[in-house]
Amino acid sequence: MAKILLAEDEEVLRMLVVDTLEDEGHDIDEACDGEEAIEMIKQNDYDLILLDYMMPIYTGLEVIQHVRNMPDKKHVKIMMLSAKSQQVDKERVLAAGADYFMAKPYSPLELVERIEAILHGEDA
Repeated sequence: MAKILLAEDEEVLRMLVVDTLEDEGHDIDEACDGEEAIEMIKQNDYDLILLDYMMPIYTGLEVIQHVRNMPDKKHVKIMMLSAKSQQVDKERVLAAGADYFMAKPYSPLELVERIEAILHGEDA
């Protein structure tokens, strides 16, 4: 079981992902904007952070920058989930410090498979 933070401002999508990952046995924390995500990251240790690209207050890119500047959090794996799926967007996300990128829309099964690969150290 992994400790995962999901930062997603769309409530329905957040609920779907949380339900799917909890069914797989993971412990999920939820944030509805970038500011809440940063506060939760400061207070908790996560195995994986799932970030929406476009969120209120701080974007997913800004959250990544905050995390990568936290000395005790640099090791945390980060996956960006985004409808901005052009190659330039993907490159921007990875250059900012994300480990993985997944374009929306995605199927819950596809997300679970990618997360399991990440948590088991496989190339997702």
